[in-house]
Amino acid sequence: MPDDLDLIQSLEKNVARCIVGKPDVVRLAVIGLLSRGHLLIEDVPGVGKTTLAAALARSISGTFARIQFTADMLPSDVIGVSVWDAARGEFSFKQGPLFAHVVLADEINRTTPKTQSSLLEAMNEAQVSLDHTTHALPSPFMVLATQNPREYEGTYPLPESQLDRFLLRVRIGYPDLEDEKAILRGAAATPDTLAPALGLDDVRRLQALADTVRVADLVLDYVMTLVSSTRESSRLVLGVSPRGARALVAAARAAALTEARDYVIPDDVKRLAVPALAHRVIARSGEDAQAVVSAIVQDVAVPR
Repeated sequence: MPDDLDLIQSLEKNVARCIVGKPDVVRLAVIGLLSRGHLLIEDVPGVGKTTLAAALARSISGTFARIQFTADMLPSDVIGVSVWDAARGEFSFKQGPLFAHVVLADEINRTTPKTQSSLLEAMNEAQVSLDHTTHALPSPFMVLATQNPREYEGTYPLPESQLDRFLLRVRIGYPDLEDEKAILRGAAATPDTLAPALGLDDVRRLQALADTVRVADLVLDYVMTLVSSTRESSRLVLGVSPRGARALVAAARAAALTEARDYVIPDDVKRLAVPALAHRVIARSGEDAQAVVSAIVQDVAVPR
């Protein structure tokens, strides 16, 4: 596994050249990739959301597509459309921008629920269906969706079914003063200047390797205690679903791999519980979902 660790570290260092001073954010993006998951990036404009997605695609030798979601966008603008081929006398499928290895769904909450739902099958099954025909998406396939948590005018909040498709929710935040000064001095690279750190075959192999990371019953019991606590909390209307529990385990497996371990430890679960679970619950009026999940994580004893 040392060679695999070198590959993962090279990937993180490559992306970090563009996202200065945010190693935790870069690590979460890599965990999402290795878990075959998708990221929801909630943050204000200008903190590097687009840069993160483009740098990740460039670093894995993958294709990248940015979709700017708007209120008048149709599902066909995302998935693609069947067009009449006069020479062949039949309809042929013209792929939409969704057919890329890394897709940035920019301001996803600015499009209608109908267009949002066009991503559900893609994010869950890595395929899309059109005119009774299924079209496989590239492998690896990852969606990084963004939304501004401070601006609600003209937006369509993501429904629970859509939020549940995201493995992790990430908040980049402003850089600290020294890192921002370094950025102003030109320390941050641009994605188009990056050389790939690994290839698509490497990514697929690492994803398969993450699936083999062992999870002991002790760790699974810890996961279930956290999940059950969200379902029983009086501060929440809706707790974590079974899909959320599976997502937390998948992310923990990938986190273990990034540290050259073939087994998950409880601390992997604890570190990822809030990014993996907070967007999957519904808080009661006056409560903050992330604060509630954070409190549950602190209250539940970590098994040793």
